[in-house]
Order: sequence, then C-alpha cells, then structure tokens
Amino acid sequence: MTESVTDKVVDTITDNELTATVLSAGNWVADNQELLLQYAVNLVSAVLILFIGNIIVKTIANGVAKVLRKKDMDEAVIEFLHSLVRYLLFVIVLIAALGRLGIQTASVVAVIGAAGLAIGLALQGSLSNFAAGVLIVAFRPFKSGDYVEIGGVAGSVESIQIFQTILTTPDNKMVVVPNGAVIGSAITNYSRHETRRIDYVIGVSYNADLKKTKEVLTRVVEADPRVLKDPAPTIGVVALADSSVNFVVRPWVETGDYWAVYFDLLQAIKEELDKEDIGIPFPQMDVHLNKLES
Repeated sequence: MTESVTDKVVDTITDNELTATVLSAGNWVADNQELLLQYAVNLVSAVLILFIGNIIVKTIANGVAKVLRKKDMDEAVIEFLHSLVRYLLFVIVLIAALGRLGIQTASVVAVIGAAGLAIGLALQGSLSNFAAGVLIVAFRPFKSGDYVEIGGVAGSVESIQIFQTILTTPDNKMVVVPNGAVIGSAITNYSRHETRRIDYVIGVSYNADLKKTKEVLTRVVEADPRVLKDPAPTIGVVALADSSVNFVVRPWVETGDYWAVYFDLLQAIKEELDKEDIGIPFPQMDVHLNKLES
C-alpha cells in the first residue's frame, strides 16, 4: 500500500515537471517568435544561396570554357581553368551563405586562412601539384591529344587538372600522373613537331655485298610515298658487330604516319633482302678447339 502511494506521488511530480517544462518551452517560443522566424528565414536564405549560387557558378565556369573554346584554346588548358574558376567562385558563394546565417565573414576568412596555412603545411605535396599545374598551363610543354612520355608513363594527354594530368595509354588505360611528377621529370613530347625520324638498325651477313645491300635498302625506302624527300633518308654502315654488319636506316615521315610506316617499311626491308639473297644472320659464336699433345 505504501509503495503504491509513493509511486503515485512520484508520477505526479514527474507529470508536473514535464508540464512545467512544456509550458516553459512554449513561453520561450512565444517570447522569441521573431528571433526564431529570423533564424528560419536566414537558414532558408543560406540554403537558397548555396543552391542558386552553385548553379550560377557552374554557368559561369561553363561560359568561360565556351569562350575559351571559341578562341581555339587547348582543351587541356580549358579544363584546368574551368576547374579553377569553379572552385574559386564556389568558395565565394559558401562565404556568402555563412554570412547570411549571421556568421562574421571576416572571422570566417581568418579561420579559412589559418586552416589553409595548416592544411598547406600538411599537404605540401598537393600544393606543389597545384603550382606545377599552373606552370604546365603557363609554359604548355604539351597540349590535349599529344602523345607524351612523362613520369615514366607514355600516353595521349586527355586533360590537365588542378592536381594531376590524365593520360590514356595506347591500350586504353587511364593513368593519373601528379602534376609535380610531370614538372619534376623529363617530358618527351612525340607529337610536338610535324615530322619524326624512324630509326632502324639492320644487320646483314659479313658475306653480303655492302654496296648492293645499301642499294636495296635505298630502293625500299624511296618506294614508300609516305617517306619524305626532305630531309633525305640516311642509310649507311654504322657498326661491324660480332655477328653482322649493321646498317642504319633513318627515313623521315609525317608524325601521324610514324607507326604505319614503321611497321610497313620494316616488313618490306625483310622481304626485299630475302629476294636479293642477302642474309640476316643469327647471333653466332665460333668455338676453336685446340688438341693438346701429350
């Protein structure tokens, strides 16, 4: 009986406290309606600023890219500037949204600056990649579509982004090379010039007629219409190797024809040498045995 009365008393007290809390909260809401309404308006405004601002940022960034394309600027540079403009404008929109919430933007900028310094120290590699990206865009050692070798990787340049350069290899693999590695290593651009030289080393037998061999090689090279007349091909003996006499064959071709001519001409040289009975020897070694007298 005593426990039942005690439970009722506790329940009554709890109900009274809950009622008092609800009434207190209701009174506070009633007293601060204008303040809550202002916060709600500011929150909605901040969300709208972010939403509409993001749309405007995309529109401006895409507009910049469109103007650059009309000026025939390289696609890789356009991609870099597009990303840069978009990120910078979005930071401005974010600061405006925070300001609408009543946050002091000066304090935000100071905090962002301090955070940026701390992050910069922690992410020195990323910042160096960004700086390297700016240098790539400024000096343009390659452009979109060029076939290059950078950082030990060869492929066609797909795009230059803020922190990395995207390559597509001949077997259609995507390779992401940090911009710092691009600037910090040798860059070989196979597409920069309009012409390229093909380099062959053709080994023939020591028994071969060298004059005839040179005439055959010259005939094969000059028969291909894709081989340029100027500069003229270079053909000559370059080395007396262990198993063969080596000729260099160095024709010049248009850059776009390089690989097609490379394969076709190599096959034609082999076939023509076979027709003329000019041997291409295998590596060999002469072994002399001396009989020792007992």
